[in-house]
Amino acid sequence: MAAEPPPPPPPLEPIVLPVFREEGFGDKFLRKTRENPLVPLGCLCTVGVLTYGLINFKRGDTRKSQLMMRARILAQGLTFAALLGGMAVTAMKSRK
Repeated sequence: MAAEPPPPPPPLEPIVLPVFREEGFGDKFLRKTRENPLVPLGCLCTVGVLTYGLINFKRGDTRKSQLMMRARILAQGLTFAALLGGMAVTAMKSRK
């Protein structure tokens, strides 16, 4: 007896891909701010300290101006640390 050929495979069902809507700048900004709120807060703090330092520089108060420029460096460092921390948390979430 000759072996019968195997039956044809069942037809494949089409895979439904998710549809993503176009994300605008405002939507993306709000989403990123909710994901890591410390970065925009650090940016605002940095700009505030910089502005206050420049105002004191213009007034001639060099001591306070220098202090504010050092505080700006600290605020920038903390903002960068928050950015790196947020990226690490996001990377950990995507691995799970």
